Amino acid sequence: MKIKVGVVGLGLIGASFAKAYKENDSEAIVYGWNRTESVTQTAKELGVIDDYLTDDNLCECDLVVLSLYPAATLKWMEDRKDKFNKSGLVIDACGTKRTVCEEGFRIAKEGGFTFVGCHPMAGTKFSGMDYSRGDMYKGAPMVVVPSVFDDADLLNRVEDLLGPCQFGSFHIATAEEHDKMIAFTSQMAHLVSNAYIKSPTSRNHKGFSAGSYKDMTRVAWLNPTMWTQLFLENKDNLIFEIDYLMGELVKYKDALEREDFDYLKDLLDEGRRIKEEVDGI
Repeated sequence: MKIKVGVVGLGLIGASFAKAYKENDSEAIVYGWNRTESVTQTAKELGVIDDYLTDDNLCECDLVVLSLYPAATLKWMEDRKDKFNKSGLVIDACGTKRTVCEEGFRIAKEGGFTFVGCHPMAGTKFSGMDYSRGDMYKGAPMVVVPSVFDDADLLNRVEDLLGPCQFGSFHIATAEEHDKMIAFTSQMAHLVSNAYIKSPTSRNHKGFSAGSYKDMTRVAWLNPTMWTQLFLENKDNLIFEIDYLMGELVKYKDALEREDFDYLKDLLDEGRRIKEEVDGI
């Protein structure tokens, strides 16, 4: 069956969705929309999309992927809630889920279409269509947040429609579970990396840094506007993680100030052991 896909937002994430369908499904027709029309035109010229996504052909799409910032995602849905394919599927790719899903489910109910919250766990430190890849999602996890959890047909439909993206696994979660976990696995990593690089010592690191430095600072290079919105939308979970980390850092600082070899060794061993447990080493 020839699938028609609409991709809203042709940055790194959205363009990678578009490329996945173009590269892995020869019959797929991909429409694209971007706030800056020149980006959409470039995407068409490069073959990333087949044509513009418009209010007229939106109703033809079997799948619509909304790859915008959370607030913009909801506005785009609200403005076109009567134009979506009633038998199609609409998903988002936002990094937080509580607000997007609560409002998204409401908009979908009013518009008579199906919306499922989604978060592809993949990306790079770069942004923009130039860095998008058709294999961005190959083997990556996809977190799925449906409005109901007992509809096996809907979940199978999500997996089937996303087949060309080649996700490695699908994980079902509530919006609350998603946002709590993402504060730890993603948002804290970006925040700590961004704070760590601010040390005045960083200006003189060349010649003294290797893998540890690169691992720690990789995600310090981020999109400030996007991450500010994501942090604020998930501030309760993120503040919990910050408070917990600060409490742990105080312990290390205290051990160092007291030159307490045994206490510091125990702290380090505890971290090593927990890493071993959670990663199944």
